Amino acid sequence: MEGGIHGGSSNSDDGSSTFRDCFSLAWKNPYVLRLAFSAGIGGFLFGYDTGVISGALLYIRDDFKSVDSSTVLQETIVSMAIAGAIIGAAIGGWMNDRFGRRTVILIADFLFFIGAVVMAASPGPSLLIVGRVFVGLGVGMASMTSPLYISEASPPKIRGALVSTNGFLITGGQFLSYLINLAFTKAPGTWRWMLGIAGLPALLQFILMFLLPESPRWLYRKGRSEEAERILRKIYSENEVEGEIRDLKESVEAEIKEKEISEKISLIKLLKTKTVRRGLYAGVGLQIFQQFVGINTVMYYSPSIVQLAGFASNETALLLSLVTAGLNALGSIVSIYFIDRTGRKKLLVISLFGVIISLGILTAVFHETTSHSPLVRITNTPLKAYTCPDYSFADNSASWDCMKCLKASSPDCGFCASGTNKLFPGECLVANDTVKGLCHGEDRLWYTRGCPSKFGWLALIGLALYIIFFSPGMGTVPWIVNSEIYPLRYRGVCGGVAATANWISNLIVAQSFLSLTQSIGPSWTFLIFGLISVVALLFVLTCVPETKGLPIEEVEQMLEKRALHFKFWEKRTDPSDKT
Repeated sequence: MEGGIHGGSSNSDDGSSTFRDCFSLAWKNPYVLRLAFSAGIGGFLFGYDTGVISGALLYIRDDFKSVDSSTVLQETIVSMAIAGAIIGAAIGGWMNDRFGRRTVILIADFLFFIGAVVMAASPGPSLLIVGRVFVGLGVGMASMTSPLYISEASPPKIRGALVSTNGFLITGGQFLSYLINLAFTKAPGTWRWMLGIAGLPALLQFILMFLLPESPRWLYRKGRSEEAERILRKIYSENEVEGEIRDLKESVEAEIKEKEISEKISLIKLLKTKTVRRGLYAGVGLQIFQQFVGINTVMYYSPSIVQLAGFASNETALLLSLVTAGLNALGSIVSIYFIDRTGRKKLLVISLFGVIISLGILTAVFHETTSHSPLVRITNTPLKAYTCPDYSFADNSASWDCMKCLKASSPDCGFCASGTNKLFPGECLVANDTVKGLCHGEDRLWYTRGCPSKFGWLALIGLALYIIFFSPGMGTVPWIVNSEIYPLRYRGVCGGVAATANWISNLIVAQSFLSLTQSIGPSWTFLIFGLISVVALLFVLTCVPETKGLPIEEVEQMLEKRALHFKFWEKRTDPSDKT
């Protein structure tokens, strides 16, 4: 473990009572939970708006043929929200330090609301993309501001658990988005309801945050000490509040003594400051690896992955994807329990071990699925007139299988499975609504994005395992670490840098996943994510410090004295015990 400085005796236990302390706090001081859950609605909106597009995309493709025929346009509709999030996160850091955490959350809510209205009313893909950009701006701001606000309004002993509630609300938002998708599959307008309903929680949070105070730490940093102390007295008990005020005062006074305190903060200056540089290496690295191990391929394209695994209908794909979204939310609850009990680093290591194993399973399953798809045949039925031209004129048509049929592009073709057993030879036909209807009319399944497979359920197991391991560790810990690893003066800017890195990585993955599966296949795509996960594990072991139980003001000391220590599972000695 890197570092080893713990707080005083009140924070030096093994964290076994943290979860119980949260419930105790709800009874003794509900004000803290009110702050945490009100800010956490930003995480809910983050989760909903990033998760809902996975199901809505299935119906957007049905409504707009230009989207259905273009993989790049599908990726653009998904990733434009991420592009907006990059901008939102980039300016969010500066706005957090200039205007305050609460103000940024209110601005994010306004953007969420406008984006939801624009998307719901979109007459075509262009305006839909514009709405996705607005939503993305809100997501980018909320992704860094909500955990920051919660972190700065939480007692150190339960800070990790309360920040984890933001992660739970993110995954809860994603889970609810799948339920909403299922609820509106038969409603007129389908995807318009799915995307537009996000305006309601945005409006709710705007009202709640308008009635809540600014972050006490930000207020103190801006010289508004009386306001800050008034809020701190609502958060801490009488015997704790004076110590917290004293720590804040010392932290701010130390910053004022810096020779360059009035100079503009630049990336070069940040990197020249040893503690900030070390914090950025760990924080930014975690955010990048969180994306490059492939989580948002599952969250953005889960129904598409299910279809690639051999499940044909939109409704079935959404229903099965709901399982992964539910497990993701459940994993966040597990994180709330273990984050202050087990520690950040150990949770990350366990998480990445499981992710590597899960991606190995997915690689093997999709290799078998694509290499053993049903063969193609021509039958004397009315469907024969719609046989795929590429198949009809191929010299080696006897060797064609479903996967080769789906790769035909002049025109696009689909696979109508056998009526007796979907694994028996089927027909390769021109892909259009007429042929799809005729295929369904014969009680046969119609495939355009994946092939029938007896290994489909194994792919679902692989996805489920991936989520089970990812969510409690890599899903929540990077945000928690970034909310507590930077010195107060640089926290907003550094958090913005880390969140921007997260969203840039997210954009790269989201914009390339469908193209990768189309060009090299899902098996090789998941193998790449698996190899990146191995690198991520080595990074966590060597570069990420443990911040469990540390008051925010002591994190800087920990980074200053950081030393590599691979036996992260060993309990560290509390320096307060030494004389």
